Amino acid sequence: MPGTVLLLAASPLGRGRLVDAAAVLPVLAAVAPAVLSGTDTANVVELADPVEPQGVLTRLRGAAAAPGPLTVYLTGQLHLDRRQRLPHLALARTTPATVRYTAVPWHWIREELRLRAPGQTALVVDLHADPEVWRHLHEHPLDCGRATAVYGRIAPPHGRRGLAEPSYMKTVATLLRSGHRPPLDDLHQQALARIPEEIPTNILLAPAQVPVPQPYPPIPYPAPGGPPGLGPVVGAQRTYGAPVGAGAGAAPEPGAPLDVPPRPEDDPAPGTSAPDPHAAISTAVQAGRHEEADEIAARHQEAAADEHGPASEDALHWAEVRADLAMFAGDAARSCEGWMRVAESRLAAGQEADAPAVEAAVDRAHHQWGRIDAATRARELGSALAELRARVPGRRRGALEDVRRQLRELQQI
Repeated sequence: MPGTVLLLAASPLGRGRLVDAAAVLPVLAAVAPAVLSGTDTANVVELADPVEPQGVLTRLRGAAAAPGPLTVYLTGQLHLDRRQRLPHLALARTTPATVRYTAVPWHWIREELRLRAPGQTALVVDLHADPEVWRHLHEHPLDCGRATAVYGRIAPPHGRRGLAEPSYMKTVATLLRSGHRPPLDDLHQQALARIPEEIPTNILLAPAQVPVPQPYPPIPYPAPGGPPGLGPVVGAQRTYGAPVGAGAGAAPEPGAPLDVPPRPEDDPAPGTSAPDPHAAISTAVQAGRHEEADEIAARHQEAAADEHGPASEDALHWAEVRADLAMFAGDAARSCEGWMRVAESRLAAGQEADAPAVEAAVDRAHHQWGRIDAATRARELGSALAELRARVPGRRRGALEDVRRQLRELQQI
């Protein structure tokens, strides 16, 4: 099966540029696609200094939906938005005052990779942080999700004139130009060995700890299939199970691993681990057994609602799974309706209209609504979506007016 490679290099074009991110693309582009992917053949998508966050999201979503292994090579810089204090990947038009609207929220990247199977997704990063996000990262490690193996580094503000060099990614590209891609653990350590002067000040990212001294501890990431918890579903834009580090007894963050009670017949034999319901769902989806996949998710949603309540993160997790499953089955109306119910449940539970999980649910409902073929059904759901959009405008400017405009057109059919 061919692999997919996404080469993304982004940084602001003006005075806010910290690193010459695009300088790494010619070196990466000179590497054979199969070597970049580690597969026999591969499709490569390249994004150099993109402008629109939605454009990046579309390309990332398409890459995440492709079957087979996915490797994302990401070079750029991180900033915090002033409103929610969330890390964003800066794009060409990003300025400190416009981060929220012109940069890519990091949780978009995490969300789009969340439904991929363990062992199928790797993120190789060379990121540079401004002073504000650098301080933030030592208290709130960058979360890329349970299913994604992350390799690379985050460099601090370099404190001198001129642009920083994406030396880690350039080294990775140079090593790959030999025509051989070693295991990513080895590739990562070989790259670090060639930039030893930078290691002490960098945050290192890898599924396993890299034994090098540094003033701040590296951010640990779980290896695919490592820590216990619910794994992902393959073949879509999202996967479920991304630990954020909540303490014992704390309410799980949106997308956190959920301890969903198994059915009695699912009890593992002594000495074995509990079966992963997401793996069964993944198998059913890949085989085209969409009703079976939804039935599995529905059972777990009902069990979670019985034990924790219908508005609990456990139950909402499975509601999100079912909304995505409807999309895979080609039922855009059911997917749209499912995402709207998720958003309404989160709002009713007291979550803010600009909370990432709320915005994501409404954005996905909006996207699916645009794919409904039946005009009557689109009108019905469009009225409800317009009301929801009025409460949750999201980050895409003009989203509410887009719904209203399409509704007016539907009224004329």
